[in-house]
Amino acid sequence: MRALLIIDVQQGFLDPKQPIRNNKDAESNMLRLMEHCRQKEDLVIHIQHLGTAEDSFFLSEKNRTFQKGFGPQGDEKVIQKFVNSAFIGTDLEEYLHQQDIHDLIIAGLTLPHCVSTTTRMAANLGFDVTLIEDACATYALRDPNGNWLDPQNLHYYNLAALNHEFAKIMTTQEFLDM
Repeated sequence: MRALLIIDVQQGFLDPKQPIRNNKDAESNMLRLMEHCRQKEDLVIHIQHLGTAEDSFFLSEKNRTFQKGFGPQGDEKVIQKFVNSAFIGTDLEEYLHQQDIHDLIIAGLTLPHCVSTTTRMAANLGFDVTLIEDACATYALRDPNGNWLDPQNLHYYNLAALNHEFAKIMTTQEFLDM
């Protein structure tokens, strides 16, 4: 059995103070994945970030709310986390084992942060991970000298770092066509 983890698709990422990002189609691809996995009776698990840092976009209840269409349906599980990894301080690993889940499909926001951290940890815990590259997005980041780094280049770097060692990288369409 397998599960789709949809990571942090929350209102805070729509804040106009967020820097520029790549992949404006990420959310529509995530919706397609959720629909497909629900039809296949795969588990859909929603990860929700609850920020604690003073400058977090996820301190307010409004920004913590899932974006339209990304809330759980029926008895779909929600995992609330306070750090980048969906496994730290949560019952996610235990829940996956209880459900006899070995294969994870991962998508969400943002690739260099919570998506990458969760992907790495899932692989280290022994799960077979597929990361859907175009169902994730990356925002521009500042380097240590204060220079903005291009979100598309950051996206490719993170995919390259995760490829093979931590996850199989696929597009939404490749996954849907399997």
